[in-house]
Amino acid sequence: MEMSNSVLILVAAFGGLILLFIFLYFVPVNLWITAVFANVKVGIGELIGMRIRKVPPSVIVNSLITATKAGLDLTTNELETHYLAGGNVPNVIRALISADKANINLTFKQATAIDLAGRDVFEAVQISVNPKVINTPSVAAVAADGIQLIAKARVTVRANIAQLVGGAGEETILARVGEGIVTSIGSASSHKSVLENPDKISKLVLQRGLDAGTAFEILSIDIADIDVGTNIGAKLQIDQASADLKVAEARAEERRAMAVALEQEMKARNVEMRAKVIEAEAEIPMALAEAFRSGNLGVMDYYRMENIKSDTEMRESIAKPEEGKNKNDKNKE
Repeated sequence: MEMSNSVLILVAAFGGLILLFIFLYFVPVNLWITAVFANVKVGIGELIGMRIRKVPPSVIVNSLITATKAGLDLTTNELETHYLAGGNVPNVIRALISADKANINLTFKQATAIDLAGRDVFEAVQISVNPKVINTPSVAAVAADGIQLIAKARVTVRANIAQLVGGAGEETILARVGEGIVTSIGSASSHKSVLENPDKISKLVLQRGLDAGTAFEILSIDIADIDVGTNIGAKLQIDQASADLKVAEARAEERRAMAVALEQEMKARNVEMRAKVIEAEAEIPMALAEAFRSGNLGVMDYYRMENIKSDTEMRESIAKPEEGKNKNDKNKE
């Protein structure tokens, strides 16, 4: 009997401890006491409801205490709703406190909307207080005289709280600034004028209103460095001259091929004409023989014709002594 009583006492004690742990889990008395001493009105029922809704009471109560001490008028219902929506409650409270101390108009609704949009609302408030400097990559542009310039810029921006939801980010700012630099350098008549007054680029770029529709406000654009690149104009001229040379060579080759073809055609025609002449000369003896047979040509007529031919050749040789000499030399050979 005594052992059974001791076992019952142990079981009862163990059960009591379990019930105590369950009670302390669902009823965080320490948080309730902390809230009471911080003059934050949080009921035991609200804490139990947070446990049931799987909302960590410590996050909500500690954030509410911080907000109350900073003079913000918030409720546990608002904080709990934002937590259940997937927001970062402590980050929102820090952002609201920083905005309030810096006299920045930021409401709880705006802060939660920015937080749920995926942006760091506390960092945005910090950038609004302390502007951020963005370094652009090297931007290459060509002036009107064909000289390439490579520029780097520093863009000082401040967060635009009203445009954080739906506004473009840093990538858009960098792209627009790069486009403005290219346009400014391209409109310059000479690269020397750009090197002498780089602030002209900053002024022209700022006048374009590049921060429209973005989550930032551009405060200044400073040209950090400008380097002279290659002579694009000369390179293009060289490439054009090389292309023109290749075209001229192609046309010359075409004309040469046409000349060779024409020469071959003329040679073929000369051979054909020579063959016809030889064929005609071969028919002369036959024609003479036929003339002798038919009586149309006599022997004396033939000799007179030969004498006339020889006389004509002699006169031509006298008229052209060099040609006659060459003919005689050829005959001697």
